[in-house]
Amino acid sequence: ESWRPPLLRPVAPQKKGGKGPAARERALEKLKEKIRETKSWKDQKPQQAAREEPPARPAAKQGLSSTPEGWPKLNLYQLLPEELEDWLENDLGQPRSRATQLSQLLYRDGIKSFEEMTSLPLELRQELDRVACIGADWEVLAEQVSRDGTMKRAYGVPGGHAIESVLMPYDDGRQTACISTQVGCAQGCVFCATGQMGFKRHLTSAEIFEQAARFAAALRSSGKRLSQVVLLGMGEPLANFDNTLAAVKRINKELGIGMRRITISTVGLVPEIRKLAAEQLQVTLAISLHAASNEERSALLPANRRFPLETVMEAAREYKQVTGRRVSFEWTLIDGKNDDVATARRLGQLIASSAPGSHVNLIPLNPTGGFQGGPTQRQATARFVDALRPYGIEATVRVRRGIDIDAGCGQLAERAAATYEQEAATPAEPAVLLRE
Repeated sequence: ESWRPPLLRPVAPQKKGGKGPAARERALEKLKEKIRETKSWKDQKPQQAAREEPPARPAAKQGLSSTPEGWPKLNLYQLLPEELEDWLENDLGQPRSRATQLSQLLYRDGIKSFEEMTSLPLELRQELDRVACIGADWEVLAEQVSRDGTMKRAYGVPGGHAIESVLMPYDDGRQTACISTQVGCAQGCVFCATGQMGFKRHLTSAEIFEQAARFAAALRSSGKRLSQVVLLGMGEPLANFDNTLAAVKRINKELGIGMRRITISTVGLVPEIRKLAAEQLQVTLAISLHAASNEERSALLPANRRFPLETVMEAAREYKQVTGRRVSFEWTLIDGKNDDVATARRLGQLIASSAPGSHVNLIPLNPTGGFQGGPTQRQATARFVDALRPYGIEATVRVRRGIDIDAGCGQLAERAAATYEQEAATPAEPAVLLRE
């Protein structure tokens, strides 16, 4: 028999019933007990969490077009299906069934103007145009299109802040949207442009959803379809747990994106990973790892001081036990820092012992102004992948998209925000659009 790491050698067969619905149910009950006993991230860091509370007014209701009477128009992207039914019935005197028709025009057909909704009565179209709008009045501060077709857009959102969204087309026809969940980020990952910005505020669930809805509508109008959504943009999704969860459910239900085609990324907020597992949504969980020891990981990701590797790996194992979904570990390859064969072997040993069956997603570093490291070269990347194979770990190298533009998370928004925040502080001056 060829040599294999001890952890992967045959073990005594498990008793029947070790997997399947019954085992998942038992794992879920144990997890719920842990959730009851464990303080949430906000409880552990109350002062920092207080700074991360959403604005008092729902941001998606600010900065909208006005009706002739001076009232702000209602952003239809903001309404849940039941809210749309109530509004059409109570405010416009329409049958509740009209909500289904309108939702199909918005999300299935991707129509972006009421005038084009010719299947609706003319009087209703005129009334909708008078009192409602499709999407908030976000200013496009900057837009860049890469040679590979990747489109990156920075939006100005209420509060004088900027967020960014990315649409990535692939040769096999997939269209993936990468969206943000916060303005800035409080986690402070040293190689991340968003982490270098610091935290500004949460996005509401409507703001998170609208980023995906805008891309979906644009693709529909050109005969294409949004196929995947990844919450890998600006911010820590699980620190904005309730809004993230609500947006994910809408992306699934209203945009028709399957839960297994939605990815939620996290730096490793253990209590929130457990809460997400208990929801049993079948989304893909991606955990930012980047180092195989606590000392090295704490130097890159300050969150590791609160949630060290042992607890993160335990939460990953629990997520798979409860949901049946394997976890993906994100590993940004930094030249000369975490890309050598010895590090790959330590990573292999860590995953094989603590979260077997997990996947590793290797990401070449996108350099940022606040971090001196550079991306790993191809040969070193190949050696890293080869070193993981003996441990039974599948590793893929993420295709680099938009490398000729501001590809790093937060880079475009950071540059655009400087101008936008200055304009927000001096509203008398005319707005300036940054176009690339």
